[in-house]
Amino acid sequence: MKKNFLSMAIMVTMATLTHKAEAAKQYIMDNNDKELSYKDSHDHDIHRTVNLDDVVVSANKSAMKRKDAPVVVNVISAKLLEQVNAPDLAKTLSYQSGLRVENNCQNCGFPQVRINGLEGSYSQILINSRPVVSSLAGVYGLEQIPAAMVDRIEVVRGGGSALFGANAVGGTINIITKDPKSNSFEFNNTLSSIGGKAWEDNMGANASIVAHDNSYGLALYQTYRNRQQYDHDGDGFSELGKLSAHTFGLHSFYRPTQFTRIGLEYHTTNEFRRGGNKFDLEPHLSDITEQTRHIINSGGLTYDIAWKEWAHKVSLFSSLQHIDRNSYYGAQQDPDAYGKTKDLTYVGGATYTGRFSRLLFAPATLTGGIEYQYNTLHDIMTGYNRDLKQDVKIASAYGQGEWTVNRITLLAGLRIDSHNLIDNPIISPRLNMMWKTSDNLQARLTWSTGFRAPQAYDEDLHVTAVGGEGVLIKLADGLKPEKSNSISGSVDWTFRHGHFLFNILGEAFYTSLTDVFYLQNIGVDPDGNTVQERCNGNGANVYGVNFDARAAHGQNFSLQAGLTLQRSRYKELTTWSENPEVAPVKNMPRTPDIYGYFTMNLKPAKRLDLSMSGIYTGRMYVPHFGETDEMVHTPDFIELSAKASYTFSLGHHLKLQLNCGIQNLLNAFQKDLDRGEFRDSGYFYGPTQPRTLFVGVKVF
Repeated sequence: MKKNFLSMAIMVTMATLTHKAEAAKQYIMDNNDKELSYKDSHDHDIHRTVNLDDVVVSANKSAMKRKDAPVVVNVISAKLLEQVNAPDLAKTLSYQSGLRVENNCQNCGFPQVRINGLEGSYSQILINSRPVVSSLAGVYGLEQIPAAMVDRIEVVRGGGSALFGANAVGGTINIITKDPKSNSFEFNNTLSSIGGKAWEDNMGANASIVAHDNSYGLALYQTYRNRQQYDHDGDGFSELGKLSAHTFGLHSFYRPTQFTRIGLEYHTTNEFRRGGNKFDLEPHLSDITEQTRHIINSGGLTYDIAWKEWAHKVSLFSSLQHIDRNSYYGAQQDPDAYGKTKDLTYVGGATYTGRFSRLLFAPATLTGGIEYQYNTLHDIMTGYNRDLKQDVKIASAYGQGEWTVNRITLLAGLRIDSHNLIDNPIISPRLNMMWKTSDNLQARLTWSTGFRAPQAYDEDLHVTAVGGEGVLIKLADGLKPEKSNSISGSVDWTFRHGHFLFNILGEAFYTSLTDVFYLQNIGVDPDGNTVQERCNGNGANVYGVNFDARAAHGQNFSLQAGLTLQRSRYKELTTWSENPEVAPVKNMPRTPDIYGYFTMNLKPAKRLDLSMSGIYTGRMYVPHFGETDEMVHTPDFIELSAKASYTFSLGHHLKLQLNCGIQNLLNAFQKDLDRGEFRDSGYFYGPTQPRTLFVGVKVF
């Protein structure tokens, strides 16, 4: 409680300071720690609307304009989060081609994002380019990152281990937190009615203050979220669990000199979630309950120094995340299903970036660095005599060179990782080529690699524990890392027609997975716990095309749409059920062959904003475990949403915005949910929530 009052007092103080400050007249953006000021011109507004002038860091670990990046980097802006009324990361990522977010559990609401059809464990989630999101944090992490924290989200599809190390098999999602850029303050509150049966309240605030000479800055955010449990089919068991969360964080910088910068960030989350039934009773008195209490503290410190007018730069960084989790995963009034988990992740290292007017045969940019990652996890379920300890240590070095010859850019990179759970060092190369036939047309060709390291802790543990069974997982002798090879080619075309600006991107991709992990039962230990072994199995191939299109007319109209056509197939027939009479499959479950999205924003009047968005999910195969295991071919879904907002001027640079809208207008939702105490809670597909009405207010 004291922490809540303290953080609120800080926010109020910041609001007072920023309200007295003169509103910023220009947008200032820090690119390679040099200030770039853009005029408030009509042409720039159009380019910003279609993300052409976005500065990204996920392409090669240094800041550059998106259109100049040698790989395709898609950007989800904070404006889009507001447009689709997203309270967290999970409600946002589906608005990019090749990405799809799904809820894999009726009880706890475990969300995961799939990149090009590969499940969540194949994607690396970064915070400010640092891999501090551990396997434990990744279970519910997409819902634990609030929109108030996010400045933008950068998405790179395809293997990214050459830059970011383990788990960047299918792609990387880089969450860039809000940096102090101007004196500002914002407060917002949204109240939602979920299916007419449950309420959700989201309250958030942001404040930032920057020195007039840009020598220091501080940005703060705070959110409160409360959601009632939602029972869609009236069986007394939740489809959306109860959720209560409080987050607070800050991001600051100080420039001792023109060519040095110190950055400090801190984030804390206190979250409670519970799903199942009999919410008024203790978990072990219910028929089934999945309940967790997370207390997460994370932070980071960076020091940048540059010379020769920022041609050379060294960054020293250190990040830390600690998780304290109390849990109950149990069924049939099981008193033994309480657990406690502690998780600590540390990342530290240094990066050098240098720009040379000529190196060997052309102008070049060199990037190199070292990195050390350490993760220790201790998971205890006393009732099952499960005491799992896991330490992961990874020492890494990487380097890459980027050369530009006329209109052709070549990039070659290599990373070496020494992993304590893998016998030999892992080498991850990448090659990229971009051909800019003109300033408005870029063609890219990419070969990248990724790997996923073995680990004992996974989402598997919670699933089996809920089944009322103690499970221990061990790693097989000689276990190899999963590896991926990704090849992609794309064409990115920007053109004008009248007062409209258009951007069209087409990308073909192919990813091959080898040594895929799977679990097999190998017996029972003396305490009666099932023992499973993680082994290497056959691989899979994922291939297809992504299309993205954008159109904009100043800030008065914008339209963005994306479509993915793909195939996800195992290389050999794969068994998915323990029943030998159930046929094996080659189609990867939960991967539709077609899916897409669109967003549209219209400003018919100066103070009125209208937006509409939609997500399409094609048919797919989803396993259903019951008396008879079967692979169900699901229907397709169209999820439409709309929002309207009107802004009032209160004077003295203060504005009030009122908004309302509806999500999942057509109430597209799964119709064959499992029911009752012995339901298959993993048999959950389609839109993650039913029709939802909301109203909101924002002061800024």
